[in-house]
Amino acid sequence: MLSNIFKPGRLAFIPYIMAGDPDLETTRAIVSALTEAGADAIELGVPYSDPLADGPTIEAAGTRALKNGVKLSDVLALVKEVHEAAPPIVLFTYYNPVYQYGVQEFARAAAGAGAAGAIVPDLSLEEAEPLRLALGAHDLEMPLLVAPSTPRDRAAEIAGQSGGFVYVVSRLGVTGAGQAPNFEPVRKQIAELRSVTKKPLALGFGISSAEHVRAVRGLVDGVIVGSALIDAYSNARGNEAARRAGDYLKALREE
Repeated sequence: MLSNIFKPGRLAFIPYIMAGDPDLETTRAIVSALTEAGADAIELGVPYSDPLADGPTIEAAGTRALKNGVKLSDVLALVKEVHEAAPPIVLFTYYNPVYQYGVQEFARAAAGAGAAGAIVPDLSLEEAEPLRLALGAHDLEMPLLVAPSTPRDRAAEIAGQSGGFVYVVSRLGVTGAGQAPNFEPVRKQIAELRSVTKKPLALGFGISSAEHVRAVRGLVDGVIVGSALIDAYSNARGNEAARRAGDYLKALREE
């Protein structure tokens, strides 16, 4: 279970990478490097042409993967190949690829590949239920997102249905390292969430530096790092990209 990666007094690190960027062989090497660097789980992005929540870095990574012809089936095949030697792998995808694949078939395929769950940021709480139930039938979890603008009562509903952990969005807007979170509102948001749920809270969107890690250590249970990690190995391939990714995660973990 995803919740097992969170331990009292310890900050879990969940790196995000885009499958197929710049190619699947490099993704395979990066998964291995992040595993060696101590990743507690890995979010593996499924390339998509209309990523509503993604900022420029992840959108560009998805575009590069799409140009390589990477499809959801390729991502599932990669997960099947690497999951036994990796920490829990959570697919990060938008709903349209899942819908086109078929909700039930996607859940069966993700389970068969060895994925631990799926995050689908463009599904509302009400719309997420069919997929959440389909994944749950295969013991897969579906973390749900809570934004800074989410009212407290609705945040409690979302947290109640969230699987594994609650994905706390640190700021409004899209992902990306260009705009740092304002941690004062984040502290208030976390305190309100703690009052309505005992599930682990993992913070994402804008977490990109050692300073950010220090700011939230002891506040949240985990951090999700995507754009800054991808920037760290951009313009590299294969083992060089993997080395950069691993070094980046190690540096954050040592903070």
